[in-house]
Amino acid sequence: MREREDEVSAAAPSGATGGSPTSAAPEGRTAPPGGPGGTPESPPGVGPGRLAIGIDVGGTGIKAAIVDIDTGELRTARVRIRTPQPSTPRRCIEAMEGLVRKLTDTLPLDPSAPVGVGIPGVAIDGTILTATNIDKGWLGFAAGDAIAKALQRPVTIINDADAAGLAELQFGAGRGHSGTVLVITLGTGIGTALFRNGHLVPNTELGHIEIRGRDAESRASATARIRRKLSWVKWAGDVDEFLHRIDTLLWPDLIIVGGGVSKEAEKFLHRITVRPPLVTAQLRNEAGIVGAAMRAGRMAATSATDLPALATQPGQTPAGEARQTPAGEAPPQPV
Repeated sequence: MREREDEVSAAAPSGATGGSPTSAAPEGRTAPPGGPGGTPESPPGVGPGRLAIGIDVGGTGIKAAIVDIDTGELRTARVRIRTPQPSTPRRCIEAMEGLVRKLTDTLPLDPSAPVGVGIPGVAIDGTILTATNIDKGWLGFAAGDAIAKALQRPVTIINDADAAGLAELQFGAGRGHSGTVLVITLGTGIGTALFRNGHLVPNTELGHIEIRGRDAESRASATARIRRKLSWVKWAGDVDEFLHRIDTLLWPDLIIVGGGVSKEAEKFLHRITVRPPLVTAQLRNEAGIVGAAMRAGRMAATSATDLPALATQPGQTPAGEARQTPAGEAPPQPV
């Protein structure tokens, strides 16, 4: 799956595959460090808002940025590196360390600023329980503890599609919608995030329902279209079949279509015939980053009155234990 070309790429860790770096910042959503129009209101590297780092681990790329969780805006350019192959926990964590180091060199953060990490698998209490599109070494891996130790920051782990869904409901295409809302991400696999009246039902992983004897994502993911050399018309038929099956199970009031392929929605979305309304995700490839940062900020707020603002303070030590979402627990308020 092609990634957006307006990212800032970090150097790959030893043994990882890497792409050519680019220097342009994301268009439209990166907030200037100062006030409106970029007018400085505080010293360089200092600005308003509650900040957290969001990391989105995918089958083809790992992306990260510093996020103002009150507005959903990126406070730095998004940085990206190709997912190491094999995508073992150790190699992916090394990649995350490099990305976070690059971000905090650009925009210094208090050592207690939290990190949210979206991972393509079921995530319960910081442990990964499924691993379809990443290395099997993640199975049973205590990702929250290991990443917190490596980054020396509080870390919250969330399913990657759930993270994207949180962002879309708070700041994107799902804002203001009640009832049953389904967010699907079409990428290396198919991710799903299910919401009922703004509350997340975590870890649904509906991309793995069986259609014609196979995982749905093996036929209808964006990567499957390329692998099978399908036209947009034929692939749209497979996506449509998947969504019809979902509709008979959940009867959603709205479906939001995201993932990298959503930027080419005009090539296939009009061919989808499923009953509920379909809309394109607004945050696109930023959704997973923003949602992971949101979840990290929410978890950090349960033990502090506020999140740290920008700028490190000499002599401070990193926060201790990583905080994780209790199994099966929905957010205390609608997103």
